[in-house]
Amino acid sequence: MASKDAGLVSQAVKFVFDVANGRNPLSKLIAPCLFLFDAVLCALIIWKIPYTEIDWKAYMEQVAQYVSGEHDYTLIKGGTGPLVYPAAHVYTYTALYYLTDEGKNILLAQQTFAGLYMATLALVMACYSKAKVPPYVFPLLILSKRLHSVFVLRCFNDCFAAFFLWLAIFLFQRRQWTAASLAYSWGLGIKMSLLLVLPAVGIVLLLGRGFAGALRCAMIMLNLQIAIATPFLQTNAKGYASKAFELTRQFFFKWTVNWRFVGEETFLSRPFSLTLLAMHALVLTGFVANKWLKPTRKPLSAIITPILQFTSPFSPQEESIVASRVTPDYVMTSILSANAIGLLFARTLHYQFYSYLAWSTPYLLWRSGAHPVIQYGLWALQEWAWNVFPSTPISSGVVVGVLAITIALAAIQKDENTAPTSHSAREHKDA
Repeated sequence: MASKDAGLVSQAVKFVFDVANGRNPLSKLIAPCLFLFDAVLCALIIWKIPYTEIDWKAYMEQVAQYVSGEHDYTLIKGGTGPLVYPAAHVYTYTALYYLTDEGKNILLAQQTFAGLYMATLALVMACYSKAKVPPYVFPLLILSKRLHSVFVLRCFNDCFAAFFLWLAIFLFQRRQWTAASLAYSWGLGIKMSLLLVLPAVGIVLLLGRGFAGALRCAMIMLNLQIAIATPFLQTNAKGYASKAFELTRQFFFKWTVNWRFVGEETFLSRPFSLTLLAMHALVLTGFVANKWLKPTRKPLSAIITPILQFTSPFSPQEESIVASRVTPDYVMTSILSANAIGLLFARTLHYQFYSYLAWSTPYLLWRSGAHPVIQYGLWALQEWAWNVFPSTPISSGVVVGVLAITIALAAIQKDENTAPTSHSAREHKDA
């Protein structure tokens, strides 16, 4: 009898592990079930938890000035200060302004952001599936308290930026280079935080689209930024550039989530700022040379030198072979690791920045080959730290520590197979 019971337990354990690792037909039901559960959860949050006003009113005040005809960025202000986001933010929240009765219908705004959350989650799950991430990772995509708060209780513009980042990844994975470039550029036009992944986006385009194709995509992104900014550029070009992409913005210690443990004096010091910038550049260079350019099987110098001479670093035959190695896994790993590196060395992170991190960490931890217990443990530590308000030296240390561990694991992970895939020689060209 005991032997029979042990056999049943063994079979049950095997069944659970097979489902969790995608080896059972029932594995395909995990993502849809989690998605439906999260939809219900979003509805319950909106119903039961009071909305928290932070930036929504200021967004609406700024849009109201734009709607009334003001196009000078230096003159558009709200309750929280001047308008400091690019033009796509203005257009996006103008649509919300009209949809929500000039921002007065908060419930409809929350419902809209719940829909945005679910649409982003669907993209994230599709990207994870395309990269062949096992089902046991997927619960981490719906369990974040802070992420739900950022979307449906705060209505931050980071939510839209995150949506377009994941839309770009989704399209890059499917080799829709032009559409992906447009999606990424629009997201960047909502908030310049997406500049953090630009190095990886550039390399993905270079390897997947070829030198000439990457240049065309770069021009598409640039032209989109110019087109959406035209009304503001015509009024005050310098004012638009200085506000929409303000790189010299003053940071306040009291709001920081990540570097509180270094103390206010260090946080505000120029040496600390320059150290972070130098470390960011150093780690990025290491990933470019040792990870992201691996599909080329060429050293960094062999890539950089021709580009500086405005020529392709690949022969036509090499271009097709390299393009075939730009897999969905490679796209996810490159862009999300660039995102994590940028967040690690950011001068300050606010709670809404979790929208860029929450769905990145589970993938990077899985891709590193870390044991599932470690994956869940680090995710839990990260989630705890981002839910401490206000942040403390301990919670901020955990935020930085988990990011650093995630990037270190990504740096030492075993590279994916860079042998040519079944893509045809022409498949790297845009349709």
